[in-house]
Parts: sequence; structure tokens; C-alpha cells
Amino acid sequence: MTYGLLILWLLSGLAIVFENRTYRLIIYFSIFSLITSVAYFLLGSPDVAMAEAAIAAFSTIFFVICIEKYYSHRENVTQDRIRREPLLRRVGGVLPALLLCIGLFVLVVIHIPEAEAMYYLKYEYLQRFMHEIGGENAVTAIYLGYRVYDTLFEALILVIAVVAVSHMSYFEAIKVAEGTHSEIETSRVAALSLRIICPIILVFGIYLILNGHISAGGGFQGGLALATFFICRYMVYDIYDISVEKVLHWEEMIFLGIIIVTVIAVFLGVGNIIPAAILPFYQGAYLIVMNFLIGLKVACGFFFLFYRYITIERR
Repeated sequence: MTYGLLILWLLSGLAIVFENRTYRLIIYFSIFSLITSVAYFLLGSPDVAMAEAAIAAFSTIFFVICIEKYYSHRENVTQDRIRREPLLRRVGGVLPALLLCIGLFVLVVIHIPEAEAMYYLKYEYLQRFMHEIGGENAVTAIYLGYRVYDTLFEALILVIAVVAVSHMSYFEAIKVAEGTHSEIETSRVAALSLRIICPIILVFGIYLILNGHISAGGGFQGGLALATFFICRYMVYDIYDISVEKVLHWEEMIFLGIIIVTVIAVFLGVGNIIPAAILPFYQGAYLIVMNFLIGLKVACGFFFLFYRYITIERR
């Protein structure tokens, strides 16, 4: 199974490297993401598999559509140039990437551990997380408790990425009265379907956030669902009245709230002075609040990217 997944990973990665047509890239990226999600699931991490599938489906299709809309004329020129280039020159252009992929694949195969895996840390997490962190989802306990430093840096990276996008944007407007209309608005079937799906997406996102500490889900997955809800709403109802500066400010404030909650609950060790009778309620509240803040932050980040590029830049 491991070798099979590695081979499929390699083939899908090579397909992405060699493909020049945008719409086929959507398919290849989706296949690559599917294989990654299956690998995470087989390794016993359904939360990470869910996050990989959601983020890849959202961000990959989103950015590919942006590239297609912005650079379609350049792509046509590039395609004409590629057709005129000799085959050897085209192969030579991707040969370094091909050799790198093959080399990495060989190294991974050579260094696959053959000895029996050490499960000491796994069993320690599973035996202690309910008492020390709370909740029933070990993955949530790990990234909001034992590995909270990683979570803070991941949230910081998303803030930096959004700020960088804002400063690199060539259009200085922070909001528009009317953006580029979606083709969905002209299709009654598509518009009706989105109107039906939107409330379901919103409820599902809230469910993922509020139940992430006791079941598969959490802030990252729920935040993507919330962002999808707002994007569908804008596509259906043609609303273009939110300032990107306001969304960016909200994300920064939410990130500050994540830091404050983490410092109080984890670094200062407030849980150590909480009476044992109410400790489970305190732990559950901490996990729900953190998932809620992370969900809002992820939703703001992805919605900011959509609003900046689809609405304002394409105006």
C-alpha cells in the first residue's frame, strides 16, 4: 500500500509538472490532493485528511481560476510558442524537475523504515490527552494543546500571506460598488442550488467548529466551510460592499485573540488552579473557543483572497 501511494503521488506530481493547460491542471491537482487525503486517512488522521481535501479543493480551484481569468491571453501565446518548440527543448525544460522528483522518490523508498515502529508517544497521547487537554478528539488535543506552538505559527503564516497579497495587489481600492458578475447569476438552476446549499454549508461549518473537540473537524475545516458560504452568497446575490481592509483588520484581531487565549490557558497554566470538579468544563470551553477563533480566522483569510482577486481585481 505504501509503495502504491508513493508511485501514484509521483505520477500525479509529474502530470502537474508536464501539463500546460489550466483546466487539466485542476484535474491533476485534485488527483494529487485525493491521494494525499487517502494517505493521511490510512495513517489514522481523518482530521488532517479532511483539512487537506477541503483546503486543496478550495485553494487549488480558486487560484487556477484566477490564473485562467487573468492570464488567459498570455497562456494562449505560451501555448502557441510551446507548439512550435522542438520536443527535445520542451523535455529539457522540465528535465531538472523530473530528475528531482525521481531522486526524491528513490530516497524515500531507500529510507523507508523497516524496523518496527515505536508507538510510545502515540500511546502517551491517547492515554493522557482527555485528562490533560480535554475533549474526545486526540488530533484537536494535540494541535491545541501539546503542539499549540505549531498552531500559532501556522495561523501567523496565514496572516502574513494575506497581508502580502494585500500589499502586492496592483489595484488600490479597498471595496467596490459593483464587481464582475458571475455566470451563476444567469442560471436559475445554479442560483437555486446555491441558495439551497448555502444554509447547509453554514450549519455544517458551525457544526465542525463546535464539535471539533469531540469528533472529526475543528477550526480549520469549519473556517473553510464558512468562507465557502460567504463566497456562494456573494456569487448568488451580487453583493460587493465589504472593505478588504476591514476583513484584514478582523483577521489580525482574531489572531491577537488566539494569542491571548493561548497565553492565558496554556502558557500561564490556568488549568492547574481550576478545581477538579469544573476542570472538564474549562477544558471544553478552551477547545471550543480556540476552534471558533481559528475558524473565523481561516474564513477571513480565504474570503479576503476571493474578494480581493475575484471582485476587486477583476473589476
